[in-house]
Amino acid sequence: MILPIIAYGDPVLRKMAKDITSEYPKLDELITNMWETMYNAHGVGLAAPQVGLPIRLFLVDTTPFSDDEELSKEDQEALKGFKKVFINAKIEEEVGTAWDFNEGCLSIPDIREDVKRKPEITITYLDENFEPHTETYDGLLARVIQHEYDHIQGVLFTDKLSSLKKRLLKSRLEKISKGKIAVDYKMRFPNIKKGR
Repeated sequence: MILPIIAYGDPVLRKMAKDITSEYPKLDELITNMWETMYNAHGVGLAAPQVGLPIRLFLVDTTPFSDDEELSKEDQEALKGFKKVFINAKIEEEVGTAWDFNEGCLSIPDIREDVKRKPEITITYLDENFEPHTETYDGLLARVIQHEYDHIQGVLFTDKLSSLKKRLLKSRLEKISKGKIAVDYKMRFPNIKKGR
């Protein structure tokens, strides 16, 4: 089932998400619905807060990036078929010199900006079977994971921009929260005025 994606301005996107256990109700169904929602919106990642749930769950499928001609063959191979569920994730370490990459977000449609992030991360998490993993990722894979991880920390990519950039985007962000934007996927807007 395709779920509505929560738009910028909703308090759920600002909450520090909570860990879950394998007893979480209908978890398999939720994960299936999140994959369907993400693919329907042409995303490469989706976090539970983006569908209104303040829990530490996100999923990533970077396959669409593997067609990017500007990437090295090595990067394209790493991105192809990389599909994972991350539960109760914790980034243990971020290393290297931060680099810029143009990011967007399904909760903030039509806004893309360069965001600085460190190139390598080590992350601990549970997969959908609650098996524990500790893995290290770099480059674009690390970035996609960092972006989704931020969501379960209550952080949006726009928070990482300069104060000037934030001021320039303010009115566009307000329009998004009021639903004054055309999107081709289902969304829920926090500040939409209800008709009488």
